[in-house]
Amino acid sequence: MSPYVFPVQTAFLIFVIIAMFLLVPWLIYGYRKDGFFSWSRFGVSFSFIFYLLAAYCLVILPFPTTRNTCAQQAADTVYYNLVPFTFVKDIMKETPIVWSQPASYIGMIQGRAFLQVLFNVMLLMPLGVYIRYFWQKRSYWKQALLCGFGLSLFFEVTQITGFYGYYDCPYRLFDVDDLLLNTSGTLLGFFAAPIMLALFPSRASIQAKSEQILEQNKVYPVPQLLALIIDGVVVVFLSNLMSIFNWSNTNAITSTLNTMIVMLFVFFFIPSLRVGKTPGSALMRFRYVNRKTGDPSSTSLFKRLLALYVPWLFVTFAQLITDYAFLNENAMLEPYKVWISVGIFGLHGLILLVLFVHVMLVLFSRGKRAFYCDDVSNTRASRK
Repeated sequence: MSPYVFPVQTAFLIFVIIAMFLLVPWLIYGYRKDGFFSWSRFGVSFSFIFYLLAAYCLVILPFPTTRNTCAQQAADTVYYNLVPFTFVKDIMKETPIVWSQPASYIGMIQGRAFLQVLFNVMLLMPLGVYIRYFWQKRSYWKQALLCGFGLSLFFEVTQITGFYGYYDCPYRLFDVDDLLLNTSGTLLGFFAAPIMLALFPSRASIQAKSEQILEQNKVYPVPQLLALIIDGVVVVFLSNLMSIFNWSNTNAITSTLNTMIVMLFVFFFIPSLRVGKTPGSALMRFRYVNRKTGDPSSTSLFKRLLALYVPWLFVTFAQLITDYAFLNENAMLEPYKVWISVGIFGLHGLILLVLFVHVMLVLFSRGKRAFYCDDVSNTRASRK
């Protein structure tokens, strides 16, 4: 198993990096599509990405230690096998079978040639399962056949070209048997998929739950948090853009004023003009309305802005005071600079801790709690 551990570990590290960048976009896509976060769909989608990475790494890794792979090979090295079913001869040659003696079958199963065949079949079996899950219908077996053959051909071309020409000579064999076995494995996984897919909710059940949530007008905390994050990104982007245009006069006070203006624009003017939708909530397909009336309210939206604005303003002014104290050469401030720095650091830490605990409580409340900005402004998220 040791030759397979390194490729799988490498695939996992690459997967973690990719997942960090894909998680938020995938969450946005999932909520826009279904209206709720489906753990089963999340698991299937991200496991599919990991599977493709693992399969690819198993094919190409480990890399040779030098680009001059020709020097490590004999002059008459053959880099391809175009004769189908050569693997049958290899198995019979390595472990001769006496058909009248079943004990000889065990030796064949344990042989390297047979295990290589088994590996090639199993390599693309999961692909057939995923295709069956994504396309559902059994009549798509032809598409599964083409996908399996296409992915296998991609692997073989990667090998025959020496990782697309990076190495002087191929370091693995192009084998037509691999094409046959990989494609067969894809079809086998496609037809055996219903056994494994019985463990996951069907796409029909996910669609039914989506319609139920829309009918009940539910917006769970995660999409609300995503909307807040998106709005925050928009605020940072626009305030930095304003600072660029005022580059010659930019200072801490100007940057603070720019952010104040942008927050007023993003959290009040835009939702007031767009029936309660901020940029983030519009992307997540919901809007902010008054809890009592069910309609957007300028008063509620302004209170929500203040609820977000006041904590930020408090922290910002505290930071401005710290910056002023350390830039000022006044000797009277010298004994207090360390205490000011420690106090501001502790204040930041306390605010972050309170916000973190608050967000966790809301996320795990299953919609029973609201974020403080919505609570104090008497607003709620609505999909209608």
